[in-house]
Amino acid sequence: MKITANNPKRKSWLLVEKKSDFPIQNLPFGVFLTKDDVITIGTRIGDYAIDLAALQQLGYFEGIPLAADIFMQDTLNDFIADGLTTWRLVRNRIADIFDLENKKLQNNKKHRQVVIFSIDEIEMILPVEIGDYTDFYSSKDHATNVGTMFRDPENALLPNWVHIPVGYHGRSSSIVVSGTKIRRPLGQTIPQGASNPVFGPSKLLDFEVEMGFITTDANKLGKAIEVDDARNHIFGMVLLNDWSARDIQKWEYVPLGPFLAKNFASTISPWVVTLDALEPFKTAGPVQDPKPLPYLVDEGQTSFDIEIQTYIKPKKQKETLVSNTNFKNLYWSIAQQLAHQTVNGCNVRAGDLYGSGTISGKEKTSFGSMLELTWKGTEPLIMSDGSERKFINDGDTVIMKASCKNEDLKIGFGECIGKIKKARTYPKEKP
Repeated sequence: MKITANNPKRKSWLLVEKKSDFPIQNLPFGVFLTKDDVITIGTRIGDYAIDLAALQQLGYFEGIPLAADIFMQDTLNDFIADGLTTWRLVRNRIADIFDLENKKLQNNKKHRQVVIFSIDEIEMILPVEIGDYTDFYSSKDHATNVGTMFRDPENALLPNWVHIPVGYHGRSSSIVVSGTKIRRPLGQTIPQGASNPVFGPSKLLDFEVEMGFITTDANKLGKAIEVDDARNHIFGMVLLNDWSARDIQKWEYVPLGPFLAKNFASTISPWVVTLDALEPFKTAGPVQDPKPLPYLVDEGQTSFDIEIQTYIKPKKQKETLVSNTNFKNLYWSIAQQLAHQTVNGCNVRAGDLYGSGTISGKEKTSFGSMLELTWKGTEPLIMSDGSERKFINDGDTVIMKASCKNEDLKIGFGECIGKIKKARTYPKEKP
């Protein structure tokens, strides 16, 4: 089925600023709370949120086989479970409805009043119920940097890294939507030179620049998803800040990996940008040497050219750009990640989230974490107010933005924002 929504010449009758992340060619999906306290599934054009439940009730999706309440949910899971054909039909229809040449809704003031909201009239909520979360470790530059710091440059990458997309199953309960404040985590750490651990707030709180992808119901238990078919089961992508407490992680990660250092929070952007919308920005990923085993061979334009910026905003100060990286730096593609996860028969479900792992490039300015940017705190960053940052302070806000651009258009993800709150006292908490 052709993707008609991507026509770069298409214009909307809704006002869209030239630099907007959300032209009519984007049409992401999300869930929001209206000014009347109604939760609905919607999309976005410019600075307008579109109520898809209202559109359906008014007959604008006539001819598309949809359950009557498909958009009257508090998550995207049921819609995602309908699969690629439904996603494409709906997105193509939305593009037609809001096309400059289509007068049906454009000239119906009564319908517009119940369908269209200003973006500042709504509250975005977590777009999916995330049943499972996998975090990969797929940036070769990031893995090399971390291995160099904690081992040595000659053995920076462990032997398995260039053969498999390394990952682990995380927790899904503490994944939150952009704008949610993050409490500094508590845990055990081992002071330099000490033989016994101490308990308290993390002193080395970090961000991790990642992208996440969300799957549909793709396979039954015991059956694998082949790499050539994997993208057909991926609904879309979000920005992901996979917060990390480096000092807690250093003490706890042997032998089973991170636990409290990672499970306190991960933040995602609220709008899910479909792979269909990203189609014009496909590009080749890094050359893979050695060649992967046959079940992982993914050739051609396997990645997307997505630029990602990260800012730190000290309390009551202007933000400072600290990282500028690109999704195409990832060594392992999203299709390879999904194929590897399921090759042993692991089943995936609608709403499952997969993190790319920290995305770093070769230049220091493209590193995707404070651990790398300050090289374990030995090279502090200077903020807009003149203060230094080795890691993230209480009161700091971390802002991530991502977008794709070509000569015709820009497709963006909006923002992924989290502000750090002071750690709780323990064991007795203040009211």
